[in-house]
Amino acid sequence: MHAEEIWKTATGEGIKVAVIDSGVNPSTPSLQGQVLKGRDFTGVAGEETDDHNGHGTTIAELIAGTGKGGGLKGLAPGAKIIPYRVSDTELQNKEKVNASDMQQAIRAAADSDAQIINVSMASDFYSSEERDAVEYAQSKGKLFFAGAGNGAKKGNKKQYPASYPEAIAVAATGQDGVVAEFSQHGDWIDIAAPGADLPRWCDEKLQNYCDSNGGTSAATAIASATAALIWSKHPDWTGNQVLRVMFESAGRGEDWKPGTVSTYLGHGVVRPNAHLNRGLGKPGDPNISPLTNKRVGGKPGSSASSAPSAPGSSQAPKDKAADDAAMASSSSKNADGNGQLGLIIGGVAVVAVLAGAGVFVARRRRTA
Repeated sequence: MHAEEIWKTATGEGIKVAVIDSGVNPSTPSLQGQVLKGRDFTGVAGEETDDHNGHGTTIAELIAGTGKGGGLKGLAPGAKIIPYRVSDTELQNKEKVNASDMQQAIRAAADSDAQIINVSMASDFYSSEERDAVEYAQSKGKLFFAGAGNGAKKGNKKQYPASYPEAIAVAATGQDGVVAEFSQHGDWIDIAAPGADLPRWCDEKLQNYCDSNGGTSAATAIASATAALIWSKHPDWTGNQVLRVMFESAGRGEDWKPGTVSTYLGHGVVRPNAHLNRGLGKPGDPNISPLTNKRVGGKPGSSASSAPSAPGSSQAPKDKAADDAAMASSSSKNADGNGQLGLIIGGVAVVAVLAGAGVFVARRRRTA
């Protein structure tokens, strides 16, 4: 992604990202000064800064870590994090938790001054109350990113909140730019981002990073960070315009039929540099959602163009092989910074990302 070049244009400064997760510890070297006041909705002892397994802290670092002290440097190091702690399966198996914590956290984030909401969690179970909360967040002009889940080989069930129409469902790619074999897929996938092979915090002690097996949790963080970069470049845009530019500038292979949306990669793989430094993508109507093509969640931006919105839905490539060929083609083009992602860990460039997803066995809610 040529992050160093991106940061000459935008760092995410002025943008706040609500991280709804296991908690975010603001004391890691990479997050010092990056975390704002949030809320805890778990119903158990502790605060939003008490991360019981390190997952939420990893996600926050992937988005807005500064890289200090040898920690993760996120893709949008100028952004700020607002943590909202909710329960995952591990905590649910140990404690009596607030059963409504997710929808309450989403509504709180929607009412906050965060522009972006990141949920790197997934559940097999539909909830009308949770769906209403996501719809409410969209009506407030927020961009709501959620992980597609890592169970492609385990039934590939629709995951929530990612598959709600108002959520932006994020799939994961591997180091080769091809959709990851674990990444869940379907007509509800909206976009993809790198999501494999990056260290995560090993546990709640936050003393060491560990290797991990890949996950859409990290991909969701990279998608949120991409939105933060674009929004910081265009602070007068609405979320609809930011998302439309993300869709239009996403990486797609030469064999990808124009106007189609893939069931594996959605509109393609995020490429912030393609817009920030090459100008790809038009903001379009500030009030029309590129997800639903409905009027929702925006006020006119002063620099809005009259470009048409991206299609809300269309036919996907026929099979996974078509997606794989498309991504193998697009990911090989690194000359202008549009290939595989390079994040900075302690000053060393690494390819692709992962954030501890798929570690927990799901009962109700797992990390995505």
